[in-house]
Amino acid sequence: MYKIAKENLSQLFRQIVQEQELYLPVKTAGQTNFAVWSEDAGVDLDTLKTVKSPKDVFFPQSENLYTVKKEGKKLHVEPEELKSQDFVIFGMKACDVKGVEVLDRVFLSDPIDTFYAARRNHGTIIALACHEPEESCFCKVFGVDAANPAADVAAWMIGEELYWKALTEKGESLTELVKDLLIDAEETKVVEEKEAIHNIVEKLPYMNLSLDGWGGDVLTEKFNSGLWEELYKPCLACGTCTFVCPTCQCYDIKDYTTANGVSRYRCWDSCMYSDFTMMAHGNNRTSQMQRFRQRFMHKLVYYPANNDGIYSCVGCGRCVEKCPASLNIVKVIKAFQKQGGEQ
Repeated sequence: MYKIAKENLSQLFRQIVQEQELYLPVKTAGQTNFAVWSEDAGVDLDTLKTVKSPKDVFFPQSENLYTVKKEGKKLHVEPEELKSQDFVIFGMKACDVKGVEVLDRVFLSDPIDTFYAARRNHGTIIALACHEPEESCFCKVFGVDAANPAADVAAWMIGEELYWKALTEKGESLTELVKDLLIDAEETKVVEEKEAIHNIVEKLPYMNLSLDGWGGDVLTEKFNSGLWEELYKPCLACGTCTFVCPTCQCYDIKDYTTANGVSRYRCWDSCMYSDFTMMAHGNNRTSQMQRFRQRFMHKLVYYPANNDGIYSCVGCGRCVEKCPASLNIVKVIKAFQKQGGEQ
């Protein structure tokens, strides 16, 4: 294990960008999201959660796939180049790292998404433990340890020092790249920090949220429940929950015309929208209740049914904080829990 003084992090960032791109939390106009590091960037390592998850480093909100150019009567297809530059993403939290694992099971399964795979192959994740988890957090419910982020490098910000531990081959390679800036460190303070984080987590209001009755084998029971008719009513269909979520992976593919051809791109989409998966004959989910149900059935039933029982939620709490109608996965789980007679 190593450590580096907080005041020397800028030097660490400079050394990384000599060889690789660097993404980290940056505050702009009062909001913190992941962005490319620069000398004048407002780096913000104190905000616990960025507004959006950092998944768009691997799965961009919008990206070109290819361009078709017309020359006379001939058409030429020019595929977009795959990511070839190595990069580092610094400061991801344990929940967001788990979110990337959820996306891996979607985009790296056959047929492999080559755009996503290229970014995963070239990316190195430095995860930062959550010094003070917030009331909206419930990551422990989904098996995420806020004190032990599972990434290429795990880091802990303790006082005025950052502790650094490589966990994978990528992490070891990055450590070698910046080793002259790191000094050897004992794990004593990190052990104490982990214990302090765990003590906070145990006191969070959603820590005892129960997943009993959910999973891949309750499809018919949950799908046909009358509770959906009551739960969905405040939903505004704004899609905020899907755009801040670390695990939502739905996208649309569209074309736009250019001066001499057509470009095809994909962009994030939301199952909460009335035109989601719209086809010539219409939409197979004709009501907002059906679309609302789809979101939570996918998180808690469909995804675990096809992914060894793993849920498509990581308990980051962004939907708890951002939904303008106070609808979120916690409310859904609690409603079904109450129906089952549990306290």
